[in-house]
Amino acid sequence: MQVSSLNEVKIYSLSAGRSLPEWLSDRKKRALQKKDVDVRRRIELIQDFEMPTISTKIKVSRDGQYIMAVGTYKPRIRCFDTYQLSQKFERCLDSEVVTFEILSDDYSKIVFLQCDRFVEFHSQHGHYYRTRIPKFGRDFSYHYPSCDLYFVAASSEVYRLNLEQGRFLNSLQTDASENNVCDINPIHYLFATGTAEGKVECWDPRTRRRVGLLDCALSSVTADTEIEGLPSISALKFNGALNMAVGTSTGQVLLYDLRSSNPLIVKDHQYGLPIKSIQFQHQLDLIISADSRIIKMWNKDTGKIFTSMEPEHDINDVCLYPNSGMLMTANEAPKMNIYYMPVLGPAPKWCSFLDNLTEELEENPESTVYDDYKFVTRKDLENLGLAHLIGSSLLRAYMHGFFMDIRLYHKAKMMANPFAYEEYRREKIRQKIEETRAQRVQLKKLPTVNKELALKLIEEEEEEQQATRKRKQKNLPSLLKDDRFKVMFENPDFQVDEQSEEFRLLNPLVSKISEKRKKKLKLLEEKEKEAQEQEEEPEGKPSDAESSESSDDEKGWVEEVRKQRKLLRQEEKVKRQERFKEDQQTLLKPQFFEIKEGEEFRSFKDSAKKQKLMKKTLGDRLKLEEKLGTLSVSDTTVGSKQATFKLKK
Repeated sequence: MQVSSLNEVKIYSLSAGRSLPEWLSDRKKRALQKKDVDVRRRIELIQDFEMPTISTKIKVSRDGQYIMAVGTYKPRIRCFDTYQLSQKFERCLDSEVVTFEILSDDYSKIVFLQCDRFVEFHSQHGHYYRTRIPKFGRDFSYHYPSCDLYFVAASSEVYRLNLEQGRFLNSLQTDASENNVCDINPIHYLFATGTAEGKVECWDPRTRRRVGLLDCALSSVTADTEIEGLPSISALKFNGALNMAVGTSTGQVLLYDLRSSNPLIVKDHQYGLPIKSIQFQHQLDLIISADSRIIKMWNKDTGKIFTSMEPEHDINDVCLYPNSGMLMTANEAPKMNIYYMPVLGPAPKWCSFLDNLTEELEENPESTVYDDYKFVTRKDLENLGLAHLIGSSLLRAYMHGFFMDIRLYHKAKMMANPFAYEEYRREKIRQKIEETRAQRVQLKKLPTVNKELALKLIEEEEEEQQATRKRKQKNLPSLLKDDRFKVMFENPDFQVDEQSEEFRLLNPLVSKISEKRKKKLKLLEEKEKEAQEQEEEPEGKPSDAESSESSDDEKGWVEEVRKQRKLLRQEEKVKRQERFKEDQQTLLKPQFFEIKEGEEFRSFKDSAKKQKLMKKTLGDRLKLEEKLGTLSVSDTTVGSKQATFKLKK
């Protein structure tokens, strides 16, 4: 069972994991469960909840006991009994099913609209009747008060088939070239059909007249959306007496109030794919819309995303189990997905154990893969003395560093710095003592870290406070009291290094900025005084004076930067001279080598002699060895030569 979380909403995938083949015996299945951990941990909520190839539509009966799904190949319907958690029956069909509807509370009355224009009726025992419609059907709805089936097809007409009389009635003539989807309001039985031109036509079944027309294609185009081509209607769903949700082929969902021609909200899936299904979740006021790639749940009042799911395979249909947090999908894969979200509602009564299971998982969350590993860089490995492990199985390369076992990391750290814990303990004790001291009444004093910076900030704040009092403005928050910069004056790691090259080059600029700020404040005070004394005289100074002052400031700043650079160069020269003297003073010390037992020491000149000897011919070498006595050549009685050698030690 996989657990994912988006926007702090836990989603449990109950169909995750490997599925075992049907032809395996029970003995082999039990053996696999013992060996394979994935097979053992999987949850098979309903046995064999899948299709041979793909599933196209999935629905739940009104009594909640039966789940029916259609798919291929071969075209078939499978009915699953939730009370038995297994398959009830399977029936094969002559052609693929476009959509189907359960007319009764259980599985006893089902209608199938097939891709070859046939409408097939099934009863409890199986196939009951088959008829045809004039055009290829795309969707149909059942009108309960009159027992009429309304079929929309690849034509402008809406065909009506009365099940009580057993005959076709007069069709409804729409203004569209083709109709894609339809739905009937469950409260006042208004019939709505979505057209290929992006319009929704509403009809009254009692008078068989059109009572409204909505141009959804025009309303779906907003400033934030980019649409390619004319949006046609691909999904339609009523909610209550007044609300209706419309899905377009370009990936927008429009929520309407039937009393207005303008949508209340337009939600874009951002994928440009046709909306396949729209469902309403009443407990949290959510709309569940799905295209072939993603299922999005969003608030119907604000449009804010609640959560979303992206299955591995393309989605064909979505079914929300009534009054629960369970969601089922028909996919372009054999296995049909089942998701459980405790936030949406409780588990159905036939699988109430899911609530206990999810509670246990939340109480004992599993540790992630990276909890037992520590990420270290190459520099960290060098500091720990573990650089020689690079390339071994103990380190796993990842991005700009490596993952290593946390136990090995702690051992290496203890060996590299055995007193690290004692230092950490002392630091913690010191921090706690300082925290207790802070609760006492204290006099104003500078912090222990960055004293000069704190003094500068205090002086600037005092100057600003004086200026703001005169102007009657609100005081800005103090940087020293701000929690975001609190660590800068407590942690010694944030100490400003005044001897660094960057600080010494930037320090003249900082000092000049502070001097300018002081000058500006003085000028403003003088201007206010002059304005009070002489109201007729113009304020400020001539432009020549200001320009001369700014130019003087710039010259002074440039001179200070040059001085700092000269000092840095002189310091570098002194450091180079000291390094050169150290190199001259260091003398090469003799190195001693230990000779192995059983070997004699020979001078290094032997290697040169050997090289010269190897260059000579074989005859010359034999003569030399005869002189040295290592080789003796003598004639035998037969007339041949006999040579004896003495091996060198």
